Amino acid sequence: MVPLSVAWDDIGGLVDAHERFLAGSMVESDVRDSVLDSWKRCRSVGLEPHRLLVRYTGDVALDERFRHAADPVLADLTSSFADASMTIALCDGQGRMVERLGGDRQLRDRLDAVRFAPGFDASESVVGTNGVGTALAERGPVYIAGREHFADCLQPFACAGAPVRDPLSGRIQAVLDITCLRDQGDPAMVRMVREAARSIEARLLEQADLRERALLAAYRRADGHARDWPGQPDGLRPDLDGGALGRIDMAVLRAKAEELIASPHRTLDEVTLPSGRTATLLRRQVTGAAGETGVAVEARVLGGPRLRHLDMAPAPGETGIQAAPAGDGRLGSAVRRPAGSPVTHSTPAPQAPATTPVTAPDGEAAGAEGWLLLVGEPGVGRLAMLARRRLELLHDASVRIGTTLDVTRTAEELAEVTVPRFADFVAVDLPDSVLRGEEPEALGGRTALRRVAIRAVRRQPHNLYDVGDTVEYVPSTPQARSLETRQSVMEPVLTEADGWIAQDPERLTPVLEAGIHSLITVPLRARGTTLGVVSFYRSLQPDSYEDDDLSLAQELVGRAAICIDNARRYTREHNTALALQRSLLPRGRSEQSAVEVAYRYLPAQAGVGGDWFDVIPLSGARVALVVGDVVGHGLHAAATMGRLRTAVHNFCSLDLSPDDLLTHLDDLVGRLDRGEGWAAENSPDSGIVGATCLYAVYDPVSRRCTLTRAGHPLPAVVAPDGSVEFVDLPACPPLGLGGMPFETVELELAEGSRLVLYTDGLVEDRHRDIDAGLDDLRAVLAGADRSPEDTCEAVLDALLPARPGDDVALLVARTHSLGADRVAQWDLPSDPAVVSRSRAAVTAQLAEWGLEELTFTTELIASELVTNAIRHATGPVQLRLLRDRALICEVSDGSGTSPRLRRAQSTDEGGRGLFLVAQLTERWGTRYTPDGKVIWTEQPLPGRCR
Repeated sequence: MVPLSVAWDDIGGLVDAHERFLAGSMVESDVRDSVLDSWKRCRSVGLEPHRLLVRYTGDVALDERFRHAADPVLADLTSSFADASMTIALCDGQGRMVERLGGDRQLRDRLDAVRFAPGFDASESVVGTNGVGTALAERGPVYIAGREHFADCLQPFACAGAPVRDPLSGRIQAVLDITCLRDQGDPAMVRMVREAARSIEARLLEQADLRERALLAAYRRADGHARDWPGQPDGLRPDLDGGALGRIDMAVLRAKAEELIASPHRTLDEVTLPSGRTATLLRRQVTGAAGETGVAVEARVLGGPRLRHLDMAPAPGETGIQAAPAGDGRLGSAVRRPAGSPVTHSTPAPQAPATTPVTAPDGEAAGAEGWLLLVGEPGVGRLAMLARRRLELLHDASVRIGTTLDVTRTAEELAEVTVPRFADFVAVDLPDSVLRGEEPEALGGRTALRRVAIRAVRRQPHNLYDVGDTVEYVPSTPQARSLETRQSVMEPVLTEADGWIAQDPERLTPVLEAGIHSLITVPLRARGTTLGVVSFYRSLQPDSYEDDDLSLAQELVGRAAICIDNARRYTREHNTALALQRSLLPRGRSEQSAVEVAYRYLPAQAGVGGDWFDVIPLSGARVALVVGDVVGHGLHAAATMGRLRTAVHNFCSLDLSPDDLLTHLDDLVGRLDRGEGWAAENSPDSGIVGATCLYAVYDPVSRRCTLTRAGHPLPAVVAPDGSVEFVDLPACPPLGLGGMPFETVELELAEGSRLVLYTDGLVEDRHRDIDAGLDDLRAVLAGADRSPEDTCEAVLDALLPARPGDDVALLVARTHSLGADRVAQWDLPSDPAVVSRSRAAVTAQLAEWGLEELTFTTELIASELVTNAIRHATGPVQLRLLRDRALICEVSDGSGTSPRLRRAQSTDEGGRGLFLVAQLTERWGTRYTPDGKVIWTEQPLPGRCR
């Protein structure tokens, strides 16, 4: 259904849309797509609606063969319009009118006034949107009415046009147009003109002789139906003394015979068959009694079964040879012609060399006699050969384009496939947004594109633009028109394409002089989005591009566009997951002095995974080192990793022991896997497939390190002397399985030891088992006096594969110790009198450290904590001060009860101690020990003491 309303047109709907279009506004919702595309093409070539310069060419004509087919159809169409005021226009393949039939005097006079008459040019680039020119540009039937015409002078008319193609070559030979006044227009005119064009094409097909029809059928079968290629007719099947030729051998012979038919300067070809035999093909001219000429190809197979010669002499009641009709479904079939039919004379070409029989081992002549393989005409044989090459190119494109999910590499594969078989120079231009995986904005003239791939048979001319260059096409170029109209543009003769040269005359004129002569530009479109443009140039190949080449280019680019869009979408997801994961991983350096750390995270080629690490400061100057791995890749793995890392931070704030922390994390993973109380959906992203974790806590005061793991690879410890040991941690199941306790190991580390934690992607892949990876890691880590940063670099350089299949997290920590001069400790009896002595001891120690500014608050804190321990707890009481990045005050006792901060009422006599402690310190908390608990506080050091 064509949305057309004359009344709406009259009141200004299309008129307003046309004016807004000329002003540069968006009118997509108001105008049909085909019309809008035509308007864009007209604007790109600089047409002005109110002024046309129509060219006139005298003696425009079509060949007799076409007129013989078209005249009866035009006569019937004219008679059918006897009572209607409609004209029929026949134009050549360039849009120049050859003949105009029918119509009353008023209509003819009005058409003459706008130069729609024989000899005048009606192409779209000259007169704008119309039935003739737009049908040529769209290469299909069109209907244009009223204001849909680009030119003002054509508004009073309605027209429908359709191209007429040569049924053999597919080229557009003419355009048929029906025109009337706008008020009498009807979208049904499209059907009428299309049926008339098909009738002319059918009559052109009927003119072909029998041999031409048979080869046409072969051409059509080769173009997409190779599996239905008919077998050798029984009357021509080689007789066999030791076995017939196979189907593959026969297919190779036919393909070579087609090439020989299409090569007028060759008469002989030698073919090595897949079976190992050698075949000689001989080309002979064949002339019929009616004067038709053709070519017969005979085959002689050597080194195989003896072939019985097809008797060229007529049998009784028969005479000569003719090609099988197309309806027989045979290719190259030789059939007997009934007696009385014209005789076909077969004469060898003058330059054909004589053939010499080859003697077989048994003394018989093997293959000394020939048999008829194929009959045809050189022109049709060329079409069959080109069709076969087209199928081969499409097949190679389907295999070689899109082997990766990389946008740039996919563009390079398109260029590699098409040069030199289809083009001599190919360039692929994409916007930067596509390279980043983003949705591209609307592309058109002056849009900045990036040249991402080129391929050429030679370096000269100078690549037009190089890879990485920014290209902005001016609106008149074929590339800009392709982007604007979302359609392909073909410039068969590039020297006549002024719009292309206007891009950069100084740069492009030498390119033309170097031999580039033909161009096809195709927009890269996938899923309704334009991703870029591809340009195919020819220079060494002498033939200009034709309609079939345009169709092939569109097919190749269409396949590549889907692959590029898939790569773009993957890039977007990969970048999103990587950004998410990087935002969830630690950034910068942790504020602690217990260890010096260096870390690396490297995503896998297949996508971002769930590997993670962390360095978490704990109370008492201690530090927690964590490395984990969530199985899988993508957003789900990254999001799960973020949840686990947050959970570890929360559990660390409770100062849980390593085994208790993994127990809580295991329970959390189990609840996440079960949907946290919700009915979990059975989808690929539901639940956690698997997660491992290694957790270590290092205390710089005692230099002891406590470690535990859940299904994770063993950590390595590098002693200060360079020796390497893997910590023998008990094997515990991965997180989420539950039911098993986690065991810990406690080590005493010398100062300067390096603790190396990592994920399995570093030591294990499909080409290396974990034992070999651990041996390699041991060898790399061995050696003293290496910083954590140097250790990370050395490990990755030695162990990381070129294309890692799994992501890698690596954490290296070199231990420090907190010396005795920075630690003060007092054991206190459970006597209230000791509180004053503790205040005095704290004052003296702070004076020794030069922290007199903190004396008042620290005395108050120590006094309150010691008093609470003596009053409410049991067992021995210990007071400890640590001078680290902050001043740490700790009071330990034997009770497992934690104090609770509360707001005292105005009438309460007590309950304000912890409130004061919380107000005077930066942080405070409770941690449990096997013997009781520790209440700790932290105060920032004065600026001069940090």
